[in-house]
Amino acid sequence: MASEERHFIPTFLLIIIMSSFLSAALEDTLKQGDVLNSSQYLVSAKRKYTLGFFNPPYDLSKNYLGIWYTNYRGNRSVWIANRDGPISNGSGLFLTLDHLGKLMINPTGFEGDPFVIYSGGGETQNTSIVTLLDTGNLVVREVNSDGSIGSSLWESFDHPTDTLLPGMKLGVNHITGSNWSLTSWLTQDDPASGPFTLEWEAKTSRLVIKRRGVPYWSTRLIQANSLSSSGHTVFYLEYLEFNRGHKYIINNFTDVDGDYFMYSADAKEELYLDPEERGKWSWRLDCMGQMFEWDIAMMKMDFCYGYGKEKEGCEEWAQPNCRSYNQTFGFMSGFFKNMGPDRLQDNDEVSVFDNSTAIGPADCRALCWNNCDCLGYDGDGQTRCQYWAGNLTFILDDGVSRIALKYVLSKEDPSNKGNSNAEGNKKWIAPVIVTAILVLFLGTFCCLWRIYRLRGDVQRREEKHLLELTTPDRLLDADELENDGNARHNIKVFSFASIAAATNNFSPETKLGEGGFGPVYKGVLHEKREIAVKRLSRNSGQGLVEFKNELILIAKLQHMNLIRLLGCCFQGEEKMLIYEYMPNKSLDSFLFDPTKNYLLDWEKRVNIIEGIAQGLLYLHKYSRLKVILIHRDLKASNILLDENMCAKISDFGMARIFKHDGLGANTDRIVGTYGYMSPEYAMEGNFSEKSDVFSFGVLMLETVSGRRNNSFYHVNGPLNLVGYAWELWQRDAVPDLMDTTLKDSCPTHQLIRFIHVALSCLEDSAADRPTIPEVISMLKDETVPLPMIKKLAFLTRRSVINEDLQKKGSENYTVNGLSISTMDAR
Repeated sequence: MASEERHFIPTFLLIIIMSSFLSAALEDTLKQGDVLNSSQYLVSAKRKYTLGFFNPPYDLSKNYLGIWYTNYRGNRSVWIANRDGPISNGSGLFLTLDHLGKLMINPTGFEGDPFVIYSGGGETQNTSIVTLLDTGNLVVREVNSDGSIGSSLWESFDHPTDTLLPGMKLGVNHITGSNWSLTSWLTQDDPASGPFTLEWEAKTSRLVIKRRGVPYWSTRLIQANSLSSSGHTVFYLEYLEFNRGHKYIINNFTDVDGDYFMYSADAKEELYLDPEERGKWSWRLDCMGQMFEWDIAMMKMDFCYGYGKEKEGCEEWAQPNCRSYNQTFGFMSGFFKNMGPDRLQDNDEVSVFDNSTAIGPADCRALCWNNCDCLGYDGDGQTRCQYWAGNLTFILDDGVSRIALKYVLSKEDPSNKGNSNAEGNKKWIAPVIVTAILVLFLGTFCCLWRIYRLRGDVQRREEKHLLELTTPDRLLDADELENDGNARHNIKVFSFASIAAATNNFSPETKLGEGGFGPVYKGVLHEKREIAVKRLSRNSGQGLVEFKNELILIAKLQHMNLIRLLGCCFQGEEKMLIYEYMPNKSLDSFLFDPTKNYLLDWEKRVNIIEGIAQGLLYLHKYSRLKVILIHRDLKASNILLDENMCAKISDFGMARIFKHDGLGANTDRIVGTYGYMSPEYAMEGNFSEKSDVFSFGVLMLETVSGRRNNSFYHVNGPLNLVGYAWELWQRDAVPDLMDTTLKDSCPTHQLIRFIHVALSCLEDSAADRPTIPEVISMLKDETVPLPMIKKLAFLTRRSVINEDLQKKGSENYTVNGLSISTMDAR
């Protein structure tokens, strides 16, 4: 994307002669007591990155310590240690790691104060080293007493400047309470902190550029309607384009470390990438608020003026009354001339200089825009602005003088005064406009009235059908199910007024959460009974089909490990299901919360696992219906816990039924949660009892480990919890999977048996998986032999291209959190 600021060509801060560089380069590590002087460099193991001192060309008295790409021509620093604290020292500098572990820049001869990069651990800190990694990360690490490398104490990735490298984070650090964000340079040549920051907003899943703290531009994370070749959900960033055609893996994480955004380069592409091309993987925020793939603009706009979405991604902020949506700054060659009677000379320009020490070209633009008298400006690329204001007229260059370029504010075209013909034409313009407005109004009214009538008819038919479903003879469809001869139960239909009163008119204070069906509220009926209300959202991925499905099925299911449906409510577009209230909410609210998971000791987790299994056994074999019922969306958030921590399976909107004499079924409508779906269902639409068994296996691993299945990100390691468990199983290190909070309450032999059963449920072939009765037998009776594990699903399905899934026209494919995904550049 072309930019109006083309005359600000990025200037490299270092000119390195390779012969002298090689002789001055140290290894990638600085030990305690070592010194790196101003003519020496640290180079990463594979020579991708270099760390050393440099001077900006505009001011050789300033000294900085930075990291840059070793072999990338036209280079500039990707990280600077002292960007806001340059050291003026004519005789040179040196970098040291002292005996207390303090990393700092010292002037030669100890002239002046040192610049402390990392303050160290003091007298109690072990021996440490500083290493420049091939990721571009400068890391201070402990050295154990046996000489092995210990944990990281400090790293430059936690203190980014203006460049985002693969593997760096943007977001909130829960451990330190600080933010990971980029901050632009002040000018193209001055690395001091500039006006723009790039931040990750986790709640809205968007990247936000702010100017002096005010949102300036943003891009959302959008899920594409496809899967990558590796089976991961594809995401792209709205309003961004990747000009080099690179492939990125886009991630959004919420874990113990924090809420953050991160991207990485495609491993296959990076493997064959020319060393001089590696710098093109980095994202840079420049001093004018533009994002670049190193040196090519990524944003689909040049500048934002604060009028909101007039340009792709631009935000809205308060504007001076004198400015208009149609006004912009144009980059022109010419001069301003005083045309009034008080002009000084014919060619005299009246301008004002601003020599503020912390102002860049973006601030020049903003100051001129906010000053109603300002007609144009020029920022020289350093820390100075020149403005033109007053009774001035801009005269374009004649093409010969080569007058310097300036940013000139365009003015709205003056209104035409018109001529006699124009005046005559005005006589019939008004009647035509009035007639057109009346015709448009009447046509719109008729269309809206017809839509209103049709919608009312549809709603009345839906209400009639739903009312019929709640009568004894319609709770189950005789064409689909066989009655077992037991008496049928009516389901209570609540009035909308009673539910609104119970939930305090659906106030935010009563909201328990949000699911695929819609929001869930806590309510208290007039007889003081607590209830949970699932309210169908208009924007829900589920709809009337799922509402009817759950209403019909769960009304006939009675088991201590299934959620109990008390009734329903429907009025117009409002459709709600009323359940018994579960005070401990869902299983995931305990398992994956580091402040609450200790409340689930091993005995409680065993009871929860067995309770889920008993609920599935009832659905698959012993329900009052002479059919097999498959849940199809078994996951931690759909397991509710009562006051005694008893597990209850909920959310039957996705459930399907078939008769006992059937071996399974096939569907063109694939629904569920990625990570819990069996491979034959996700790829081919085939589902059976073994589909729920697969989901149960994933749920068992999550319960014993306290980790989400999709909480892993390893480029060369396991992609999920299943893969991690399999690696531990092969190394006979299964106890390492145990949640650390269970170390005092979990018998190791029982843990290993539970994990063995879970892995057997995750076999690639559905025929190799046990049935739920077999699972219960293996869990409760330790004398029952355990099956040999053959081939887990994740080993054979992770590289399958999702062509079948696209042919099936799948829908309602939800993602449980945002996991590893691949993004193809457009």
